[in-house]
Amino acid sequence: MIAKLKGLLDETGKGFAVIDVAGVGYLVFCASRTLSAMPAIGQPVALHIETHIREDHIHLFGFPNHAERDWFRHLLTVQGVGAKVALAILGALSPEQLLQAIIAQDKTSLTRAEGVGPKLAARIVAELRDKAGNVILPAVTQTIVGAVAGDGIDAVAADATSALVNLGYGRSDAFAAVIAAHRTAGTGSLQSVITAALKELSS
Repeated sequence: MIAKLKGLLDETGKGFAVIDVAGVGYLVFCASRTLSAMPAIGQPVALHIETHIREDHIHLFGFPNHAERDWFRHLLTVQGVGAKVALAILGALSPEQLLQAIIAQDKTSLTRAEGVGPKLAARIVAELRDKAGNVILPAVTQTIVGAVAGDGIDAVAADATSALVNLGYGRSDAFAAVIAAHRTAGTGSLQSVITAALKELSS
């Protein structure tokens, strides 16, 4: 089982890269965000690998860090999400944005990925909500998950997010601003959280 590849970038194409490891070229399927961050041809590159073995093929999927590989695995547990769609989602959203979208129940952000319609986006949000906090991410994870009480967003954060959405802001942007308001100003009344979140959105 291949878990990591470290070598020289030999070639890139739509949805894939070829990594030369000691003269052996490994074809690795990657999200568009991963490919866009690749170094120049011939330069060193390292990828975390998810290996899928089937009767008729062995596919390698490459990720720049553990967080994206973990999200890939979680996405594949959702009915209707295959490897191609999972990579499309990771191409459209960073791990932090994906976590935020799931916790904020922002289905619209997920539909930015090719192959994800409203129904599939709703299923992803519903099925991954409980798993989101277990994904290893940078400090933003603790900030966002810290605003979650029990099995949902706390009442003030939820109401503040809804109020901002009603004012015309996107759900993910509104949720992020509310979380930032919690981080900088602490918990408070609904009005104070909305006011602080509006300052975040205008900054």
